[in-house]
Amino acid sequence: QVQLVESGGGWVQAGGSLRLSCAASGSIFSRLIMSWYRQAPGKQRGMVATITTGGSTNYEDSVKGRFTISRDNAENTVYLHLNNLKPEDTAVYYCNAVLIQPGWSRDYWGQGTQVNVSS
Repeated sequence: QVQLVESGGGWVQAGGSLRLSCAASGSIFSRLIMSWYRQAPGKQRGMVATITTGGSTNYEDSVKGRFTISRDNAENTVYLHLNNLKPEDTAVYYCNAVLIQPGWSRDYWGQGTQVNVSS
């Protein structure tokens, strides 16, 4: 079982920056594919950024060049650096972890952290 706890959300003006953190419990963090998702009011939850076990990253088009995902396996933590924030980035940001094993996979979710960007 993996528990994820996000932190770092808050209020920021457009153009500002935040750093979100997601701490994972357990001893399998290095084997997890980690992602950040977000959900704005009235919209579906969508992927923002992913980092694989090998450190490869992928971003949703609207955040490329502004957001950076990173991971620290020694600290069991994944980060999302949000720069040049825009009002449309306002959402609840969720941490997601996926464990893939032969024949099965499982994913885990955090409780979410709110990011509000004012214009």
